[in-house]
Amino acid sequence: MAAATALCKLLGVRYPLIQAGMAGGVTTPELVAAVSEAGGLGTLGAAYMQPEQIRTAVRRIRQLSSRPFAVNLFAVSMQDDWTRLDEVQEQLRPARERFGLPLGEAAAESQHSYSTPDWFDEQLDVLLQEEVPVVSTAFGLLTESRMRELHRRDVLVTAMVTTVREALTAEQSGADVIVAQGSDAGGHRSTFDLSAHPQGALVGTFSLVPQIVDAVRVPVVAAGGIMDGRGLAAALMLGAQGVQMGTRFLTADESGAHPAYQQVLLSSNEESTVMTNVFSGRPARGISNAFIRSMELSEVKPLPFPSQNTLTNELRRAAAAQDDADYMSLWAGQGTRLLTAGESAAHIVQRVMRQAESLLGVHAVSLH
Repeated sequence: MAAATALCKLLGVRYPLIQAGMAGGVTTPELVAAVSEAGGLGTLGAAYMQPEQIRTAVRRIRQLSSRPFAVNLFAVSMQDDWTRLDEVQEQLRPARERFGLPLGEAAAESQHSYSTPDWFDEQLDVLLQEEVPVVSTAFGLLTESRMRELHRRDVLVTAMVTTVREALTAEQSGADVIVAQGSDAGGHRSTFDLSAHPQGALVGTFSLVPQIVDAVRVPVVAAGGIMDGRGLAAALMLGAQGVQMGTRFLTADESGAHPAYQQVLLSSNEESTVMTNVFSGRPARGISNAFIRSMELSEVKPLPFPSQNTLTNELRRAAAAQDDADYMSLWAGQGTRLLTAGESAAHIVQRVMRQAESLLGVHAVSLH
C-alpha cells in the first residue's frame, strides 16, 4: 500500500492511523502519547483549552513520548450572539432546577457574565512556540497568513472536511492532509457553511472518501464509523491513505471520558446516536439522552455556536459532577457496538493494524 506508506512518511509515524482530536478533556496527554508511542498519530483536542493549558499539555505529551503528535483547533469565529438569551434560558430552566443551578433573578444577573473567549490566535502561537509538528483544524480553514507561517516553520496542517467542495477549498488553502469526515462520525460536523447544511453535510464515510480522493492531489484520511482493521482496510481500498478514529478511543484506559459517559457508550448500539445542535449550537452526533429529547421537543431553537455551548457548559459540568449522563454531551459515532472496555490505546492501535494487515495480505512494514 504505497499511498499509506507516503502518508506515514509525511507524518513521521509507523502506521496510517490518527487518533481524532476530540475537545473537552477526552484526549488526555496520556492518550495522545500512548497512541503516538504505539505508532499512530495522537492528537490533543485543544479547542476549548486556554493557551497556557495547551502549553502544559504539550509539554506533558513530550515527557511521555518523543514521537510526532498533533493538536486540533476550531478554525471558526467565536463571536457570541446573545439576542435570544432570555428565551433559551427559560427553556433550560427545568434542567437547571434539576441540578440546583441559579434560577430567576440569580440566573438573570449571571447572564451578564456569559462570554465565549476567543483564544485562537494565542492558541496557535503556543503551538508555534512549542514546535508542535502537526496542527489540525475543524469547522473551517486557517487564514492565508497563518498557513504560510506554519509552513515556514515546517508544521504540517490537516483539515477536516465533509464535502468535495470543502476538500478542494482546503487543498487550495495549502492543507497538507485532508480528513474526509463522513456522517457516521461522532462529535461535531466539520461542515464549513451551516447555512447551506443546517444539520451539517451528511455524506457517509465510504461514499465521501473515493469522491474526495478523485478530486484532490494531497493525501486523504477517512474518518467516521471506523472502529477496527476492517475499516482501515476498506478505507485504503477506496483510495484513502489512512484513517482517523475518535470514538474507538473513548473507552481506552487513557481516555479522559467521564465514567458515566463510557458506561453509556458500552451499552449503546448503531441506533443510539442522533444528530443534534442543542448542546452547542452546531450539529453534532451523540447518543440520545433526556436533555436532547426534551430540547428537541421545544419550539425554541438553540443559540448559535459558540453561545449555546457556553450557555450549557455549567449544566453539563453539574451533570458530570453528579454522574448523570442524561444531561451530558455523549458524542459518539455509529460503530459503538465495536467498543471494548479495559483496553489500552496501544493495544487498540496494534489490534487494528494486525487485522488490517491480515485482510490486506501485507505486513506492518508495508504500511510505513
